[in-house]
Amino acid sequence: MQTMCMGFGCNAAGVVGCRIVDSPRERLIAILTNSLVPCNGRFPLLITLSAMFFTGTAAGILGSAASALLLTGFILLGVGMTFLASRLLSATILKGLPSSFILELPPYRRPQPCRILLRSLLDRTLFVLGRAVLSAAPAGVIIWLAANITITDASLLTHCAGFLAPFARLMGLDGVILIAFILGIPANEIVLPIILMAYLSTGSLVQAESLTSLHTLLAVNGWTPVTALCTMLFSLLHWPCATTLLTIKKETGSLKWTFVAFLLPTVLGCCTCFVVNGISKLLFHV
Repeated sequence: MQTMCMGFGCNAAGVVGCRIVDSPRERLIAILTNSLVPCNGRFPLLITLSAMFFTGTAAGILGSAASALLLTGFILLGVGMTFLASRLLSATILKGLPSSFILELPPYRRPQPCRILLRSLLDRTLFVLGRAVLSAAPAGVIIWLAANITITDASLLTHCAGFLAPFARLMGLDGVILIAFILGIPANEIVLPIILMAYLSTGSLVQAESLTSLHTLLAVNGWTPVTALCTMLFSLLHWPCATTLLTIKKETGSLKWTFVAFLLPTVLGCCTCFVVNGISKLLFHV
């Protein structure tokens, strides 16, 4: 539970925090499922879309309460998916007896602030930031090239979005949304700017001037409440960011488990969006 709570701040930090789990099997389960809880990078997208498409019509305290309630629901869904995935892993590829939980009080020692700060800075801050830079630099080049290389009067980004569109529509998304999640693997914060960049056909990442203008832009490009809901679900349940994947590789020392950590939330996210989109089509014929 402690490592899950750390994941709400940063999934990479949550993965590092799994070192406190004594059982190797349970430590691996905690690592593989940590990205199912939303980190700080995913909260802005969840809050923005919920305000624009679901709670924006309510004013004052009622609107704030509705937004908070909806966001809490998504957080609880992520926690529930973590328990479900942990149970699934325990029953399949990571079978084993659960270890007993023993809480021992450590011997009292005088706090050493300098040592604590130095260790936190080196082990939990600089290393994680170094992995983030390692993934962000090449990804930034790829995003710029995709937006600025033109083939037959359309950018490479547009062609990729068109290629992914048929599969994305099955999930209640469109090709632009899906390619934004793929290119946003360095950091979840850039998913929405990539969507705007593709819709506006700009050569660089942009931000919306206001929620009203953003809502208008998304609506013009075919967004409905179902699109927003599926985007929020896929934001909650999709592959970990590159920093988290590099951290998982370091902590497990295995490309196999890193791939499982990538595949597990991706399959859950795709299946959830398929089901929600299918139900919406049956109920509302959209």
